[in-house]
Amino acid sequence: MPLPPILVDPSALSEFAAQLHREPVIAVDLEADSLHSYQDKVCLLQFSTPTATVLVDPLAIGDLSSLKAVLADGAVRKVFHAADYDIRCLYRDFGIEINGLFDTMIACQFLGEEKVGLADILNKYFDVQLDKRYQRADWSKRPLEEGMVRYAAEDTRYLLQLTEQLEAQLVAKGRLAWAQEEFVLLEQVRHNSTDGPLFLRFKKANTLERRQLAVLEELLQWRDSEAKRRDCPPFKVLNNAPLLEVARSMPANVRALSKVEGMVPRLVGRYGGSLLSAVEEGLKVPEEELPVYPRGEPRQRDPEAEARVLLLKKWRSKISKELEMDPGIVINNASLEQIARRQPNCVEDLAELKAMKNWQRQVLGKGIVAALKT
Repeated sequence: MPLPPILVDPSALSEFAAQLHREPVIAVDLEADSLHSYQDKVCLLQFSTPTATVLVDPLAIGDLSSLKAVLADGAVRKVFHAADYDIRCLYRDFGIEINGLFDTMIACQFLGEEKVGLADILNKYFDVQLDKRYQRADWSKRPLEEGMVRYAAEDTRYLLQLTEQLEAQLVAKGRLAWAQEEFVLLEQVRHNSTDGPLFLRFKKANTLERRQLAVLEELLQWRDSEAKRRDCPPFKVLNNAPLLEVARSMPANVRALSKVEGMVPRLVGRYGGSLLSAVEEGLKVPEEELPVYPRGEPRQRDPEAEARVLLLKKWRSKISKELEMDPGIVINNASLEQIARRQPNCVEDLAELKAMKNWQRQVLGKGIVAALKT
């Protein structure tokens, strides 16, 4: 199969965008460099129509505003697989909004597919083998290897055919409206704000005492600066696990640092001085200025509500088997906990629970109320 064209000129992109706007449905995907750069960016866009696949190089073109109209037009269906990250990146980098979404991964989840990754789905439905070598490739490098171009094209080439098959199955199961509600909600996702202390976005920071938090923040600020200097993701400077242990133990010297779990000699030799300096800065923070991890209002233990959660989980296990869907897709734990605390007496009471989707109230509502009355 010949290589797809790669657009690198703004005028060519504008003409192509007009062509896309005449299509009733298009498949879209993107490749980014999140594993290779400090600030990830969109490096390639892939589009497939029923007759062609075309790649767009945003690093060469820069301005993608000519794509805004077609991608925001809900009359043109946009097919993605696992659209969450793509939607966030397109809005962040180019102000592009997506309307008219059909996400084939969500469709697969609602159909009870055990494996919903694109490689697995294409293999199952079309006997296509994606070359996994390029999943972690650096898409910011130019020129793109021929294998990378072929791999990128395969990501969208089959999505329109896949959509036809998945949509037919959703209709047959009476679940198309469920998926469509999820699509509309997904269209609204955006990247979270990066304001505030770095420890607020660090997993397990809530397990630390205030002094340890101060040390952790200094360590994270150092790692972030180092990653920015090297233009690489922070985890490539130092993983979270040893960084957390350094904050927890607050070593005073190289000997103590070398005993910290995960701090192998190579890391101690390369970063020991910087880490110890960060620890020292954290220890200097005055007591009254120590950071506090925001924990919200303390929730009092409610044994009766906890018992209701167990009842609901038991019910969910049963209904998930009947629907042949993953329990977390049917309804997540957070929603079950909210329901258990509210203890609705009828289906109408579920309308007050914002965490529940409309399809969940309609399909699951009677079962939830009945389970709580057992």
